[in-house]
Amino acid sequence: MADTCTHLDTVTDVTPSDDGCHECLQAGGRWVHLRMCQSCGHIGCCDNSPGRHATGHYRSAGHPLIRSFEPGEDWWWCYPDDLFFEVEDAPPSPSHS
Repeated sequence: MADTCTHLDTVTDVTPSDDGCHECLQAGGRWVHLRMCQSCGHIGCCDNSPGRHATGHYRSAGHPLIRSFEPGEDWWWCYPDDLFFEVEDAPPSPSHS
């Protein structure tokens, strides 16, 4: 596991794709927690959700970073570096209602 994320240069100014997991909304599925891709804004469900769509998005698109899309949470996850972290002075994460 890395000590620092080496993919922060991939972060772009993104807009959330949906207010819920994109794939679950399309299929009528359910989710536990939501994550937002920091490359394109895709909203996917966490690995505790049946669909695991955030990780599926990483595997298909290769976008390395997600942030929590949960109210009051401001953490990040880097898939390739296998790293959980926070970014000091980052703008607050948008979240679903």
